Amino acid sequence: MTTVDANGVALGIESFGDPNAPLVLLAGGTTMLSWPDALCERLAAGGRRVVRYDLRDSGGSTTADPEAPAYTLRDLAADAAALVDVLGGGPAHLAGIGVGGMVAQVAALDHPSAFSALTLAGTRAVAPGPPDEDLPDHDGAALGRLFARPMPDWSDREAVAEFAASGAEILGNDPDAARATAARIWDRTPGVSPAVQTANQLGMVFSRLDCTPRWRERLPGIAVPTLVVHGRRDRFFPVGNGEALAREIPGARLLVLEEAAGALPEGAAGEVAGAMLALG
Repeated sequence: MTTVDANGVALGIESFGDPNAPLVLLAGGTTMLSWPDALCERLAAGGRRVVRYDLRDSGGSTTADPEAPAYTLRDLAADAAALVDVLGGGPAHLAGIGVGGMVAQVAALDHPSAFSALTLAGTRAVAPGPPDEDLPDHDGAALGRLFARPMPDWSDREAVAEFAASGAEILGNDPDAARATAARIWDRTPGVSPAVQTANQLGMVFSRLDCTPRWRERLPGIAVPTLVVHGRRDRFFPVGNGEALAREIPGARLLVLEEAAGALPEGAAGEVAGAMLALG
């Protein structure tokens, strides 16, 4: 893992595979560890240069004030395009997961020459907050349980890992995998203040981010091959959100992972990597 300067900020990255191979850029949701190691390795084995990266205010990327971000969703999209330019080898296959999928959609729309393909995993076509009436909202019972839990002691690595595991169980994800990932995220988080930790562990910076203007109505303008990946059991962004993306992006393929929720399970790495590689 290292950092590179792009669009005026430092972005934490990790690279896999041949540095001269076609580039696949994985936008974190919000940290790069949202993308499983196994998937990165499968893509690299398929002849790709894979770079996963942290969004601002997470991991190794520039951290300023997650409670009052001085940037917008459009700035995060510009980061992705600038990163392709710095890394070389573009246009790149851009993939985004969760809120990183929102970044990826806007990046593909605002900077089309930077990208040759698009993968959107576990995300939706509208910003955080109330969705459009035709899109399913978060599972109310699950979210109620999720936010009823007391916050952990953010200075206690094991407490943070257990907090992540309990949240994963509520959302239908693998608690053991979530525990291990949360510990790795904690190790990379620059400080134990609640604001910085919640930006890294929970992505709460997005609740304060300016995500205007809307972009859903622009989705038919995406002209690159697109894959939409969604877990059938996703309780945070229910699968209807992925179905809508696949309908509204011309020619998009929908891959529903029947046994998955919001997180990409290691066991699905081969299937997801195969579908991504098929885009070109």
